[in-house]
Amino acid sequence: MDPKAEFDVVVYGASGYTGRLVAEHLARRYGDDGEISWAMAGRSAGKLAAVRDEIGAPKETPLLVADASDAASLDAMVRRAKAVITTVGPYQLYGDALIAACAAAGADYLDLTGEPNWMARTVAAHQAAAKASGARLVHSAGFDSIPFELGVLFCEETARQRLGAYVPRVKGRVRAIKGGLSGGTAASGAATRDAVQKDPSVLGVLMDPFALTPGFRGPDQPAGDKVHRDPDLDAEVGPFMMAMINTKNVHRSNYLMDHPWGRAFQYDEMAILAPGAPTEFTALGDGGPKPGEGPSREERETGFFDILFVGLAAGGRQVRVSVKGDKDPGYGSTSKMLAEAALCLVKDCPDTPGGVWTPGAAMGMKLVERLQRNAGLTFAVE
Repeated sequence: MDPKAEFDVVVYGASGYTGRLVAEHLARRYGDDGEISWAMAGRSAGKLAAVRDEIGAPKETPLLVADASDAASLDAMVRRAKAVITTVGPYQLYGDALIAACAAAGADYLDLTGEPNWMARTVAAHQAAAKASGARLVHSAGFDSIPFELGVLFCEETARQRLGAYVPRVKGRVRAIKGGLSGGTAASGAATRDAVQKDPSVLGVLMDPFALTPGFRGPDQPAGDKVHRDPDLDAEVGPFMMAMINTKNVHRSNYLMDHPWGRAFQYDEMAILAPGAPTEFTALGDGGPKPGEGPSREERETGFFDILFVGLAAGGRQVRVSVKGDKDPGYGSTSKMLAEAALCLVKDCPDTPGGVWTPGAAMGMKLVERLQRNAGLTFAVE
């Protein structure tokens, strides 16, 4: 991060579905109070101006023109920013030039990616450059995977305080979730499927819980792929569609922090199959949303999520904590998480060194506090 940069945060992709929501949160929460300096960026100045007016952002909000296919425009943008938020995906198709520009320039970078094949590639490609420049490159700073990664962190800190030590086993259990998918999410899933078809070795990355911990492999992990009765909850649990990415990010956090939870740490993530409890995203069919489309404002406002984390220690001792969100997880809540994570990195975490990070490892409990204060998340001991 360059402390002399013109803008605290630049939202790249601000005229897209999710980018608009990020900009809207910044406008509503920080628009004219002088607390932060921010700008909107994208391919079309006209579209950016229209979105700025629609979301009620101040007329003087700067608009920057930049395009993923124009490296010079990306370089110019990142050199004006302490942190760049990007919602322009699928990242494996459109993200390489921007993250490389940030790594080279020393600008912080945050995205929403749930594409572990691409994340593994960026760790290999940019860790050294980011470490040298001081750029903090932060993946998965939305519902992929903040509530889960920080939920485990909060559970472990609770265990340390209440049981006297971190625990070697945590269960993530989704109690309820209500929300829809956007066209961007659909496109990312399609891009990953295409990547597997072109290179079958990508499937190995997707299935490996330690795909994001280069040089380290922990013990076998609970599979989480079959419905069964969980004795710690006395409830039926079944597979959760996002476990494949979230579990990787949890293990990467432990790895980046030098394994405070142990090198034999185990984590799995499943949905509680309670009668009548919504535990699915809106399904995608052939008539699914197109890029730029997604849940309506009413659907975002009435969405929510509720996740339980159970930390298990020796002798049957345990701690339980929950993470809850007050909007639909993928968009209403994600947009606030992404915006606040960028501000946390810039404002609250100047001492975090350069490198490729997860949100929890980079920002820790400072991010938990900011999300509770400004993003409608609740972290509670049960």
